[in-house]
Amino acid sequence: MTTTSTADPRLQLRPGVTLNKVPEVIAIFWIIKVLATTVGETAADYLNETLGFGLTNTTLVTAALFVVVIAVQLGLKRYVAPVYWLAVVLISVVGTLITDNLTDAMGVPLPLSTAVFTGLLALTFAAWYAVERTLSIHSVVTRRREAFYWLAILFTFALGTAAGDLIGEQLALGYLTSLLLFAGVIALIAVAFLVFRIDAVLAFWLAYIMTRPLGASLGDLLSQTRTDGGLGVGTTVTSFVFLATILALVVYLTATRRDVQELHRHPHYEAEAVTA
Repeated sequence: MTTTSTADPRLQLRPGVTLNKVPEVIAIFWIIKVLATTVGETAADYLNETLGFGLTNTTLVTAALFVVVIAVQLGLKRYVAPVYWLAVVLISVVGTLITDNLTDAMGVPLPLSTAVFTGLLALTFAAWYAVERTLSIHSVVTRRREAFYWLAILFTFALGTAAGDLIGEQLALGYLTSLLLFAGVIALIAVAFLVFRIDAVLAFWLAYIMTRPLGASLGDLLSQTRTDGGLGVGTTVTSFVFLATILALVVYLTATRRDVQELHRHPHYEAEAVTA
């Protein structure tokens, strides 16, 4: 078998094909993902309310930052941990603000926005599969696949925000109960994958979707006042502590490269590369 290590000077990628642009799914992946989703909730509130930017200005600023970072991400030829995770943090904030704008500024009911984002996510997956015949994050090796990937992630964050607010606030379950509920659903997904061997791609995306309302519930539980059912830590402390933790973990991953997906680990990549 021909090696496909990126260190091999004989390897040439077909035009339009890059190395895999997303990290391997290891434990740290899920830790950073939950931290990022929590920051998406608390940072949006911090900018909007604590700093007084207002919903519109907060949306415009974070959306502009996200456009710049995602342009850099799409222009890269391989996975770079700091750029990738900065994009995730920003898309988490943007996804939260999309739902907040619909709910607070436009008066769209949460059941409706939850249904709409569910439909948009389903359409994204359908289009992605129709074009690429796979939804696996182990095959994000072209810009088109990566575009589908980030679009799906955007809708998971917007959907997770809407569903989390619907369950935690409108159904009055409270932040702690909501947190335990979403954690329980993720645990069931893990059991379904590990014990009953459901499809790995399906299990990944189900868990990815559910970590958004999980992180939002955690953020609200920590940051909201005790009279509102939270612990009163505040958005400032929660946001900066979680951002610092994300930074430390990303520095670790950058140094160790533990989450880098090498081409030779996935035999179907052989079709994506040619050797000179």
